[in-house]
Amino acid sequence: MRLNRGVLCLLWATVALASPVSRQKQKQKLLLISFDGFRWDYDRDVDTPNLDQMAKDGVKAQFVTPPYLTITSPSHFTLLTGLYVENHGVIHNMWFNTSTSQTLPYYQTQFKNEWWDNGSLPIWITAQRQGLKTGSLHFPGTASTYDGETAQVKEVEPMLYNYKNETLWRQNTEKVMSWFRDKDLDFISMYFGEPDGTGHRYGPESPQVREMVKQVDRAVGYLRQTARSYGLEDRLNMIMTADHGMATVYRNGLVEEITLYKIPGFAFKDLDFHILDYGPSGMLLPKPGMLDKVYAALKGAHPHLHVYKKEELPERLHFSKNERILPIILWADPGYVINGYFPVQFNKGEHGFDNEAMDMKAFFRAVGPAFAQGLEVGPFESVNIYPLMCHILGIQPEKNDGNLELTKHMLRDEGGTGNSTGLNILPNVFTGLAAMAGFMVVVFIVFTTSSILKRRRNRSPSVRDDKKKEDNPQTSF
Repeated sequence: MRLNRGVLCLLWATVALASPVSRQKQKQKLLLISFDGFRWDYDRDVDTPNLDQMAKDGVKAQFVTPPYLTITSPSHFTLLTGLYVENHGVIHNMWFNTSTSQTLPYYQTQFKNEWWDNGSLPIWITAQRQGLKTGSLHFPGTASTYDGETAQVKEVEPMLYNYKNETLWRQNTEKVMSWFRDKDLDFISMYFGEPDGTGHRYGPESPQVREMVKQVDRAVGYLRQTARSYGLEDRLNMIMTADHGMATVYRNGLVEEITLYKIPGFAFKDLDFHILDYGPSGMLLPKPGMLDKVYAALKGAHPHLHVYKKEELPERLHFSKNERILPIILWADPGYVINGYFPVQFNKGEHGFDNEAMDMKAFFRAVGPAFAQGLEVGPFESVNIYPLMCHILGIQPEKNDGNLELTKHMLRDEGGTGNSTGLNILPNVFTGLAAMAGFMVVVFIVFTTSSILKRRRNRSPSVRDDKKKEDNPQTSF
């Protein structure tokens, strides 16, 4: 019976180890992907089989509202921090110095560390300080350090990078998946510069944008295919979104353009510094004592120009409580841009408008073991993506302006920990029950066999005695 007990213990251990319920938990990984300028409705009149499949396999939002100012760097830093622009301080794509009137364009600003490192910690640093490993590829803010730290694995695109090259997109996808698999990273942010560039050049309603949307869709398919081939599908979550949308610019005499130089009573000599000729938004720093004069000249000067003193800006924009924001803020209605001395902007598409404008809304998809399947949700602000990502990664977020309660209904296990096994619970239950049933059958067979053998052993002495009597007959005298 000792042998049978040993076999029984071995069988029990085998069944227990084979059960998915008892499997050692795997940490879930997360890939945040931004397709710059992908408007919420770009897939409506374009065949996008991969985006459609992603919606069936995961979650699709009606749209996402980006923060104001609706341009690249401020909006992306909101994704990384969960803070409105006035709170994270990256208020523009361009670094500027009002004392010297110096400005730097988008790419050079990526390397201006003090512009980014101003007290707000992006999710890379927060995750690393809690034991996770992170990386970033081309995402705005990647080049900087934060409180002396940076993403552990990172790559910044070279100057004059070709954001449209589909071959580079595939190479970058394979690189990111290898970081997950070979370097065991937990979180990576990844940036694609399209369809923003195409939308600027040709306009959001153009055939060229529709073709670029098809290229984005192929990239989505390749991302998921590569995740499968690298053995990551059962533990990798993907969140895809954008920093803003895109609006058509009215030109060719269709409208009266906004040119500040032509406005009666306004004079550039009354300013110490200005940021203009940057799409539909602008900021002005009047000389001492000239603020009210400048404001009065511009207020109401054009029916599609909005002029605010910084402290009077609508609270919903969250774009006033930061010392970097200049005293007068301008923005134009969709379709218009703000020119300084004369028109120098020739894009057919622009962003930077009020974030309430539908053309500024961004798309959102999410898929992976943490997310529900086939779920379409209503709109929400992009500031709420940060607490959702922290929840999935199982880390404590920094102070932020987001609200997990507004996004956690997207999760497969609503309100549960994101850092779970990544397995659907129903298959686990059924498999566990099947394993237990199999175990009970084995137990029955073992005990039945054991009982039969025991009864045979109990009968065996009398059989041997009878045999012995037959071999040694007694003679009667």
